[in-house]
This record gives sequence, structure tokens and C-alpha cells, in this order.
Amino acid sequence: MNDVYTPSGNVQALVDRELGGAESEQDPFRVRLERYLPELCELLGTIYEGRSDLSASISKLVKTLSEGYENRSARLRRRDTVRLEDELWYRHENMVGMACYVDLFAGDLKRLHDKIPYLRDLGITYLHLMPLYKSPEDENDGGYAVTDYRTVDPKLGTLEDLQSLAGALDDAGISLVLDFVFNHTADDHEWAQAARQGDPEYVDYYWIFSDRTLPDAYEENLREIFPQTRRGSFTHLPETDQWVWTTFNSFQWDLNYSNPAVFTAIVGEMLFLANLGCDVLRLDALAFIWKDMGTSCENRPNAIRLIQAFNLCLRMVAPATVFKSEAIVHPDDVAKYIGPDKCRLSYNPLTMALLWNSLATRKTRLLNKSLTHRFEIDDRCSWVNYARCHDDIGWTFDDGDANALGINGADHRGFLNQFYTGQFPGSFARGLGFQYNPENGDCRVCGSLASLCGLESALEAADEAAIEAAIARILLVHSILLSIGGIPLIYAGDEMAVLNDYRFMDDPGKRADARWVNRPFIDEDVISRAMTPGTPQYRVHQGIRHMIRRRKAMPVLGRGKTRILEADNVHLFSFLRYAEGALPVMVVCNFSDSEQFLNIQRFDQLGLLKDAENLLDPSATAPEDGNIRLKPYEVQWLQLVGIA
Repeated sequence: MNDVYTPSGNVQALVDRELGGAESEQDPFRVRLERYLPELCELLGTIYEGRSDLSASISKLVKTLSEGYENRSARLRRRDTVRLEDELWYRHENMVGMACYVDLFAGDLKRLHDKIPYLRDLGITYLHLMPLYKSPEDENDGGYAVTDYRTVDPKLGTLEDLQSLAGALDDAGISLVLDFVFNHTADDHEWAQAARQGDPEYVDYYWIFSDRTLPDAYEENLREIFPQTRRGSFTHLPETDQWVWTTFNSFQWDLNYSNPAVFTAIVGEMLFLANLGCDVLRLDALAFIWKDMGTSCENRPNAIRLIQAFNLCLRMVAPATVFKSEAIVHPDDVAKYIGPDKCRLSYNPLTMALLWNSLATRKTRLLNKSLTHRFEIDDRCSWVNYARCHDDIGWTFDDGDANALGINGADHRGFLNQFYTGQFPGSFARGLGFQYNPENGDCRVCGSLASLCGLESALEAADEAAIEAAIARILLVHSILLSIGGIPLIYAGDEMAVLNDYRFMDDPGKRADARWVNRPFIDEDVISRAMTPGTPQYRVHQGIRHMIRRRKAMPVLGRGKTRILEADNVHLFSFLRYAEGALPVMVVCNFSDSEQFLNIQRFDQLGLLKDAENLLDPSATAPEDGNIRLKPYEVQWLQLVGIA
């Protein structure tokens, strides 16, 4: 193994050559470089073993890291110092998130400034802005086909506007989250354009093949992500009669991470984004970044090593910024990307899917079974819990957990798809199917949270009882996100009970992508309904606002731990939040449309007494006769007293 990537003389020589001699010995960047670079070199040596160009790539990487630090503002360097003293800042009870598209939520970056008072009033302290980089004008996968990571979409503003907004959010105590789209670029990115022209350096930045031999061999084991849009994972380039790997869409070219130059180049883009002032980088499609023949090319060991390598680069240059994993894969594979050396934050697709499952079935068996042994993660990390996002809803539960309960996983996914697209008799939901695969019957679901919870159908029928039930479901879901542990994430509009937006069907560039139905435009009418007392939208908004305030008054809902409790009622979901030196909080949820009871004698050892306080409704009567009474879809946050 070439000694350039061993923790010895050559690593030190790289540091000295880039940063100079003893005069820089106390420089924080040099200290971090000397600490983490040997580990990074060893890791890259494992990933790229046998590559003769690795030494040159590592030398260039050190220069890229140094330039990234030089470009980091004094303000961000001060934030680095603060965050290194409180590395678990994201596990605070004050953390409450929102995700939005800038244009749909505010119009542009400048007008988003005007939304900061609304965000603060609601209690938002974490704002994820969907991709706002320059992308193709027509099809761009909602911005996830990036033409230029360093240029803001002109419709949204300028780079200076984004930097100004980042500063304003920081002043308001709101952490900024940006996307790091690093599995692929748009086909009009400058690297892709150079590859089209035959530049050998950039041809090797992508997976480009002269014929179908290797693509056919790879494709034997690949799954199709968007089978309704296109079949297969490779796109023909007619101008050169070649084939390029495109996991998602034909205009998104997969980057070739088997080339170490690609890693170095993308580190430069990553540090540019970190230096804009973001606190979190969401790693888009990270499960797909490494390809191995004869496998599904998902969740490969080198994909995980690459995340560790990116993390080390971030630790050296911008330690105030952390990664959030977006791995919508099997729960066992989701866990592989979580850790202080990888992603400190991670979307929780399992909890998301199982909340919807429990609403559809009115039962919590699968939710309890799965979370009992899958919810706990490293104490230094945090889930990002959500009910939906800009994307579709996939049913990513484990078939083994389902089988243990006598549930056939494939059949049950079919039921959930029917239920949430309104095809199942008695369904309250209004959603759209997404990317049906005729070969295996796989499908996902799109829809706003309110429409999937039944508010759209209830309003159309003018059914007051159904409206009440829909509002209760919406609040039930959010109550769990806000209390179960981790960062709760609200998709913009859900806090105002916005319904499906079907206008995308009139747009030729969007009508083939059903996900636009749950990406609503937040116009003045939407806001007016949410601010008008008595409307369902107002009741939802006020209910969520109230729960956020209660959360922020309870430190145990931040850095505490979660224990899933097995109730003796299949309609109930219950868990305990606890921390040393704090009174525990027990959360009890009724997923059925009828009254249910929980026998509190099962939890005597936890100290649940009859005078426990209901934090969501302090005026509520205390449990009697050893039972907690829960109305349809009711949730109680019970602060336990009398703990020895």
C-alpha cells in the first residue's frame, strides 16, 4: 500500500507543505487536519486500493480542504468553536423543523426573510430549503438535478441573497439545512458537458459505456426507482452511441466514485455549501453512491466508507455542520449510515411508514413490534421524524417483523396503496399512486398530510363528524413526531392542513410526477384559512403550535431516551421519555375511531400514579379505576410523578 495514505511521514509532509511550519501549529484547522487526516488517508487507501493516482488525489484533496477553510468566514469559525463545545446541539427540546420549497413557501429568497417572524411564532428552529441550485429549466426532479452547486436558481435570487438569508436565520435562532446532491449531477452540469465532448478526465467522472454489455450485466440486479417514467437504469446518448448510468432519471447522471478525483471534486462542492452558513447537509440518495457488479448497487460497504470520508473532511473544515442521511431503504440498511463518524442525523422512514399503517389499520401491532427493537440509535445521533416530505411515501417496514405478526408484507403493502389512494372500501384518504411497477406490483403514495388523513374527503362531503376525525388524526401524527425523540420535521403547509394541490396536472413539466400533488403553493388564501378562528385549518395550526410550545418546556423530550411500551390494547401506542434528573413523560395514543382504555396497573413500576398531569390538557380529569380513557384519536402526554 502506498505510504502516502499511512499515518506517518508523508501525511505530515502534506500538512507542512500546505500550511507552513511551526507558526501555524496552534491554528484550529491545522490541529484538526493533523488529527483527522491520517484516518482519512487510511480510509481512502481502503476504498481506492490499487489506484496509482491516489497519491495525487490526496495531495489535491488537502489543498481543497485548505481552500475550504480559508474561505470560511470568521462568523462560521466562531460557530465551529461553539458547536465543538456542544456537539449535541441538535438533540435539544427546542429543535423543531420545517421543510419547504422557497418558491412555493415564499416566492423567492428575499421574501423568505419576511416569513421569519411566522417561523419563530410557530416555534421553528430548523429550516430545510429544498434544492435551490441552478437546474434544468424543464425536467429537474424538483431541483435534484443540479446544474451548478455554486449558483442559485435565478428565479429564487442570487448567492448573495442566500448568504444574507443564512445570516438572518442564524440571528433568529433557526438552523439552515441544505441539500447535498452528490450521487449524480444534471446532464447539463459542466462536468457532464465536458464528458459529452469526450474529455477523458470528465468521461471518468461518470459511468459511461460504449455498448450494452456491462449495463446489461449490472441491470440483472438493479431495482427500478421510477418505472413509470422510464425503464432501466441506463440512458442512451445518441450523439456518441454510448450509455450512461442514470439511477433516477435520464437527465441525472450518476457520478463515478470509483475514481478518487470525483471524491475530491465533490468535497470542494460540499465545503462551498457548508461555507454558505448551513448547519446541516442532507445527503441525498446516499445509498446509491457505490457500484459493485453482481449486487443491487445499494448500501455497499464502500458507500458507507465514503460517508465516513466525507464526514472527516467536514470535521476538519466545518465542524459546525453535520450530515443528515436520506436513506429510504430497508430499516437495517438505514441504520448503517447513522453514527458520529457518519451521519449524526437521519430521516426515520420506518416510523413514518408505520404511523400511516396504524392510521389505516387502526392497530399498532406492527408499529410496536418494529420500534421496540429498531428505534434506539447511538446517543450522539438523532432521528429526524416526519410524516411526509417533498417525496412519496414508501412502505419500508421489515417483512420479518410483519411475518412474526402473521402479516404478509407484499399483500399488506398492496392494501396500504389501495387505502391511501382511496380505492379501499371505507378509506378516508385521498392520495395518488406513484411509480407503479407492473413487474412486481410495487407502488408508493403521494398526498398532503391533511388529504391522506381524510380532511379533503370530509370537507367535500360536508361531514362534520368526518372533519372532526380528520383533524384528530392530523394532530395525533404531529403529537408523536413532537414527543417520541429526535427532531420533529413538518413539511410546509401541513401545519395549516393544506390539501392536495392538483394544479400540477396542468403543467407539462410536472404532470408525470405525482409528487407535486403534495408540494402545495402557500398562497394568501391558505394563510387566511389557517388564521381564521373556527376553520379546520385554524384548529390544526393552533393545535400544532400548542404542542410545539409544550415540547419546548420539557427537556426530557429533547435529550431524553425513548422506551416503547407494550400496551394491552392493539389500538394504542405508548412510549416513555425519560432522562436522569427529570420527571418522565409517558405518551399514550389511540389510533382507533372509538374510545379506548389503557390499564395503568401495567406501568406501576414506572411510577404512573392517578394524579399524573396531562401536559397537553392540564384541565383533563385524572385517570380513575386504574384506567386511562382515550377518546378517538386522542393523545395524552402524561408527566409521571411519585418516582422514587
